[in-house]
Amino acid sequence: MRDNVARLYEALRFGRWFRKPAVTDSIQYLSKSRNDKIEPHECIAPDNHPNQPNLDDPKYISWLKEHPSALKVFQGILNAAKGRQVVVFLDYDGTLAPIVDDPECAFMSDAMRSAVRDVARHFPTAIISGRSRNKVYEFVKLDEVYYAGSHGMDIMGPSMQLKSYECKYQTKALDKKGNEFTIFQPAQEFLPAIQEILDKLNKRTHDIQGVFIEDNRFCISVHYRHVLEDDYDTLEKEVLSVLAEYPRFHLTRGKKVLEIRPSIQWNKGNALVYLLDTLGFSNSSTVLPIYVGDDKTDEDAFKVLRSRRQGYPIIVSSSPRETSALCSLHDPSEVLSFLIRLARWGATSS
Repeated sequence: MRDNVARLYEALRFGRWFRKPAVTDSIQYLSKSRNDKIEPHECIAPDNHPNQPNLDDPKYISWLKEHPSALKVFQGILNAAKGRQVVVFLDYDGTLAPIVDDPECAFMSDAMRSAVRDVARHFPTAIISGRSRNKVYEFVKLDEVYYAGSHGMDIMGPSMQLKSYECKYQTKALDKKGNEFTIFQPAQEFLPAIQEILDKLNKRTHDIQGVFIEDNRFCISVHYRHVLEDDYDTLEKEVLSVLAEYPRFHLTRGKKVLEIRPSIQWNKGNALVYLLDTLGFSNSSTVLPIYVGDDKTDEDAFKVLRSRRQGYPIIVSSSPRETSALCSLHDPSEVLSFLIRLARWGATSS
């Protein structure tokens, strides 16, 4: 382990990575939100508690050697950050809040919210999620951070508008405090079709018990966690039937979810690059991006940092898995510890 960590420090010092990016699977994820608001006290505690790492598992031990804990190599991260601008990117579900059976119950703790706020006071911070941007804001409730919803297809970012991106997708707006920012939505033209698909799915799956269709604004998630196994084939047939009418969309599969998304070349990795560009760090060697996420769609952002030979991609996982991340954290509780440490360092170094 010590040798591996030493190589990690050395790799960052010279701007190189100690291993090649992993080949990732096709995009899959658990999309999580609803339109109806549910208060925290109405939620039932989830059955699926976070998995604890199996430190007796040789595969996991070997995996940790390749993806050491970001807490254990934290000093190395600080060493790499000296003289550079740290920029923090965070996924939401499974990173800032635990994954739960009911998407409306994925509340972040007050301690986590405080930690994110403290980090944002010292470093530009953005949350990039598969949820709709408005839903993410409802959960986080922090004006100090930037938000990218629908896997980056709906970004509330810095006020700078970039000529390298289509101007028609960038609009100026003001927040409640009068601060100016830019809304970037590269899939705007798909909104009418998305509404049509949503309406058709609701009608065709109405009689299938347990199905939940979620409007994430620029994508649609069909959750079947509570659908009877005997009804799944019928559900899939209906979804594919609707999708066949819209050739500019494609289907991705995740954990108990089928998702219909516009077929454009845009993902969390693109969102990360866009935010770095609008922050003024396009092709900059003075920036150190840190991206923390648990989802397969976060791999797109991990691969961007790998290709740029820049920053720290950190995966949140308590079991070994194929990833392009450099470091790891077990679960949201370790994410909290990492953010607290980062905020404390930011306070002392500024």
